[in-house]
Amino acid sequence: MNAVRKYSLLLIVAFAAFLRFYQLGLNPPSLTWDEAAWGYNAYSLGIDGRDEFGRFLPLDYLESFGDFKPVVYAYLTILPVKIFGLNEFAVRFPSALLGTLTVLVTYLLVKRIFLSGTQNSILHWRIKNQNHSLNLKTNFDKVELIALLSSFLLAISPWHIMLSRAAFEANVATFFIVTGVWLFLNSIQGNKWLIVFSVGFFVASIYTFNAARIVSPILLILLSLVFWRTLWKIKYQTLVAIVIGIVLVIPIVRFLVTPQASLRFKEVNIFSDIGIIERTNQEIENDNNTLWSKVLHNRRFVYAAEYLRHYLDHFNPNFLFIKGDGNPKFSTQDVGQMYLWELPFFIAGILFLFKRREGNWWIVPVWLLIGIIPAATARETPHALRIETTLPAFQIITAIGVIAFINMISNIPPSLKLWRASKYFKFFIVVFIFSLLFFNFSYHIHGYYVHYPREYSGEWQYGYKESVEYVRSVENSYNQIFITSDLGRPYIYYLFYTKTDPRIFREDSVIKRDPFGFVTVEGFGKYHFADHIVKGQKKGESLYIQTPKKIPPKSKKLKNFYLLNNDISLIAYE
Repeated sequence: MNAVRKYSLLLIVAFAAFLRFYQLGLNPPSLTWDEAAWGYNAYSLGIDGRDEFGRFLPLDYLESFGDFKPVVYAYLTILPVKIFGLNEFAVRFPSALLGTLTVLVTYLLVKRIFLSGTQNSILHWRIKNQNHSLNLKTNFDKVELIALLSSFLLAISPWHIMLSRAAFEANVATFFIVTGVWLFLNSIQGNKWLIVFSVGFFVASIYTFNAARIVSPILLILLSLVFWRTLWKIKYQTLVAIVIGIVLVIPIVRFLVTPQASLRFKEVNIFSDIGIIERTNQEIENDNNTLWSKVLHNRRFVYAAEYLRHYLDHFNPNFLFIKGDGNPKFSTQDVGQMYLWELPFFIAGILFLFKRREGNWWIVPVWLLIGIIPAATARETPHALRIETTLPAFQIITAIGVIAFINMISNIPPSLKLWRASKYFKFFIVVFIFSLLFFNFSYHIHGYYVHYPREYSGEWQYGYKESVEYVRSVENSYNQIFITSDLGRPYIYYLFYTKTDPRIFREDSVIKRDPFGFVTVEGFGKYHFADHIVKGQKKGESLYIQTPKKIPPKSKKLKNFYLLNNDISLIAYE
């Protein structure tokens, strides 16, 4: 790599880091309860090696409210919490750091994809096209440009920026998968032992994010099938990788076969929706139970059609390029998961990718299609978080489309009237493209930092931190403190912001388990958490934190806690 390319890459990575770390502790404006859980469990593990409920060095799952979380994010957060303290920045640090590194690895990956193996396809293209005017060096330059542009598009991606700025385990899993694919391609190119590390990264993704438990094995198996001849040549290293991989996945496999592992899936997947069965039965009954009706309204066909619809939802232009995910945690709601200007280049990239078929080109579209498989089973689609493992496939395809377009206008014959009318035509086209890019990007960044925190602070459970700070200042004046759970999971915020010693919490906590094994913390010490707060008998002995609509009449209001749009989030009263 020459100096220009090296410094270009460094600038891209530095810019990516800036976009992910700037005001990381302040925007998003508050922690979700999942983020608070990651942070407090990291804090707990860093003290005595146990999670908040006392399990020693858990590998299979972290027990949580309504869920059993993968463990990796908590372990990655231990060191940041030790260095920076238990705060928002520390909790989000792993996601921001690995999100930045994903931009770097994307550059390396693209070069491996399109220049890996023999150069037969590239040489074939050189011979076939443009009267032998292209040479191998030119193609290497073109791939270099695609690699740099792919990294740049990921660096400025509204999708990747937003998910890198919060403690989303999907973002970390994406880094593991991208790195795993890159190491795999390196291993079949001569760095034999990298196959072991490749398997290690794929396994790490499985311990990081639920969707990766489907995406990573499929992707790894497919790569192994395609390159089986090469893997056979390095069979010793491959065997070591297989053995290590099997050993590493044993804890998670043991957990996945338990009833607890399937509970969350049953809650959100379309195949557990009995409404579909009821509708099909009703349709059959309305058709007088005819054989033809039983075939047409067979619930298996209906489920298959529903799955296909949910799958295709993720290619909805409104989702990808206009409005984005309907959940404000994953989108600012006025910019798509990708920029609008990328739409024509994404389409062009698909066409060009399939037309040229250079190197191991097939990895990109196959990766994209595989990444959507688990997300399509969910009832809520499209879902930006659940398909984040498709990144950077979208950006690579778009980059190919941009380079193909620039190459096309570069080859406009001088005889054309348009070209003759202006010798600066190419320059104007490039400036126009980058003007659209700059406007789209600036609009998103402005909206994200200026408007987004104010408009959507309520989506991030804003108000709990402020209520904790107030309660700590007055808690010695009360015998009991009651906090509403209407905004989510209040206990984890009080543990997080009070930095409660986890050993004390384990001793004092009042825990309720439902028949499915999910845990609910009803209180610890003088703190009590409930959906409905029952006022104490003696005036002045208890402090209450409640949402405005549930404040009892004639209560003595002590303090209001406001959202950033000045709406009242919580109220402290006696």
